[in-house]
Amino acid sequence: MAETAAAGAVTLDPLEPRPLVAPHHDDKSLNDTLLDYVWQKPGKGWLMLFGITLTALGGLVLGVSYTLAKGIGVWGNNQPVGWAFDIINFVWWVGIGHAGTLISAILLLFQQKWRTSINRFAEAMTLFAVMCAGLFPLLHTGRPWFAFWLFPYPSTLGAWPQFRSPLVWDVFAISTYLTVSALFWYIGLIPDLAALRDSSKTKLQRILYGMFSLGWRGSGRHWHHYKIGYLILAGISTPLVLSVHTIVSFDFAVSVLPGWHATIFPPYFVAGAVFSGFAMVVTLMVPARKYMGLRDVITDRHLENMNKVILATGLIVSYGYMMEHFVAWYSQSQYEIWTFYVNRARGPYAGVYWLMIACNVITPNIFWFKKARTSIPIMWVAAILVNVGMWCERFIIIVTSLHQDFLPSSWDIYTPTWVDWTIYIGTLGLFGTLFMLFLKFVPAVAISEVKELQQELKHAAAHHGHHGVEQAAAGTLTHGAH
Repeated sequence: MAETAAAGAVTLDPLEPRPLVAPHHDDKSLNDTLLDYVWQKPGKGWLMLFGITLTALGGLVLGVSYTLAKGIGVWGNNQPVGWAFDIINFVWWVGIGHAGTLISAILLLFQQKWRTSINRFAEAMTLFAVMCAGLFPLLHTGRPWFAFWLFPYPSTLGAWPQFRSPLVWDVFAISTYLTVSALFWYIGLIPDLAALRDSSKTKLQRILYGMFSLGWRGSGRHWHHYKIGYLILAGISTPLVLSVHTIVSFDFAVSVLPGWHATIFPPYFVAGAVFSGFAMVVTLMVPARKYMGLRDVITDRHLENMNKVILATGLIVSYGYMMEHFVAWYSQSQYEIWTFYVNRARGPYAGVYWLMIACNVITPNIFWFKKARTSIPIMWVAAILVNVGMWCERFIIIVTSLHQDFLPSSWDIYTPTWVDWTIYIGTLGLFGTLFMLFLKFVPAVAISEVKELQQELKHAAAHHGHHGVEQAAAGTLTHGAH
């Protein structure tokens, strides 16, 4: 009785953080909870959302078909704004894709246990976001059927890509990122695909999941190879997170345009990417967690930790804005001062600029308050606002620097056309459709990792309890001696 009381006193430590997995679960109940959604028939909510995303995807087909038939002249691009919606959306989607690799790879290397329930969501999001991003430069070339010219393939014409072109840098950055992210996601899925195979109810399901699980039997040898492979890919992915958006920022920073030519762009773009990526994870995870019944494995602690990351990266982004303005003033370049202090803040796109400030600078500061960090409605609205703000940031960087540059005689206003909007909304549909299929056909949470974490936590609690009992006993003896 005394031992129980002492152990209970230890587990009630007020400094102990909230649990990562609900304590009443065992391996079987975790299996049932996390696989249940895959085997259920699609509910009305899923079918309705899938219908909406499919409709939006139809818009993408329409917009792309019209563009291919008429040429990119149907977009709002003009002289001097030659890069517009396509590059805005490209950078925005690439940024959203960053949270997946950051959560999976970097937090894995740092042994952060809170990543286990959210990593698969974020990895899937990365893949789908990078697919959407890749569409825009492809279409921007005007003749996407010749896109393979951008690769250094052994051409009999002796033609090689222009390696000084940022477009070629993007090709290498995006294709490498997509390949490594897909491998990382797939390797993490293999044990869970085997679990699906073993609990399949029809022969077709067993064959399909068996094929994709690559003969996984869960032996010690399999786990050994799996762990090594997963860790190596995490090591490869980590520098990719930094390099991909750094390369995307070089698209701008290597130019001489006011507002683009800045050495702060690489770290500022990477922080912005993580900022928008985490906001998108919260945007998608909050409703999915509720409707899929995942509150036991995606706990309030996960959401609070993500909100802390949003706050930290939001502060870095705010610092980036301040530095841009400070460097413009310190350089005393009339073009830089005009861009930052006149055109952006008071020019024709001032509304977008101030919306960006409201969403990216003011909104994340709400997460200083614990009540906001743990409130589901507040965090969901804040995450959506951050996504809107980051899109506005891309718009401001690109359009305001191009539409009024060095020569007033070439100034012009940029306005997107219905084709621009249709393609953009269509990529949201593509992303949503792929995400809905992902939720339906594979476990949205990494079952094997959650089970491993559950065992680790139980072991740690037992060890802690035993240690606490010993300490309590020693204290009693000492107290008794006095």
